[in-house]
Amino acid sequence: MAQELLERIGAARLVPVVVLDDAAQAAPLAEALVAGGLPVAEVTFRTAAAVESIKAMSARGDMLVGAGTVLTAEQVDAAVDAGASYIVSPGFSEAVVRRCTERGVLPLPGTVTATEIQAALAAGLQAVKFFPAQTSGGAPAIKALAGPFGGVKFVPTGGIGPKNLAEYTAISSVLAVGGSWMVPRDAIAAGDFDRVTTLTTEAVALVAA
Repeated sequence: MAQELLERIGAARLVPVVVLDDAAQAAPLAEALVAGGLPVAEVTFRTAAAVESIKAMSARGDMLVGAGTVLTAEQVDAAVDAGASYIVSPGFSEAVVRRCTERGVLPLPGTVTATEIQAALAAGLQAVKFFPAQTSGGAPAIKALAGPFGGVKFVPTGGIGPKNLAEYTAISSVLAVGGSWMVPRDAIAAGDFDRVTTLTTEAVALVAA
């Protein structure tokens, strides 16, 4: 299960990091992402609309939907019950990783140090989030960490956009890149889902180049 999910995330190359203030925005946003060629989303638990948004997006059946900013085992349960198939955390939490394993979903804990990556390996993981990427050394830091941790795959997130995307996708140990530039909060709030589709199409083109 975990390997299949990692393969699907790797095939997408991009993970839109979504903040939704209103669950009614979830369905049209999902439609916009799929239309743009990116049937994947990480819905953050930064707002009260997260659970209902995950339900709406996962109900489509054609999207890989995960939950982000998950800090507790209770949030893991809420996300999985809503239909999330992977769980992203800003840092490494044994309790969160353990609950993900118990629930049969993929954990992607945040790491930036060798010690945190070793903790993830000890928990049986083969992929981690690298967050916050740009302020934690960026692509050069990932390259350096990939030396001693040759089998680890990274999903860098934080401060990445069209201008520096190629720095990360050029690294063989980078599974996919997380970002929010293709799902701007103001466009979602305004109901401008055509803009989301356009930005998503452009982002997909960048990783396909």
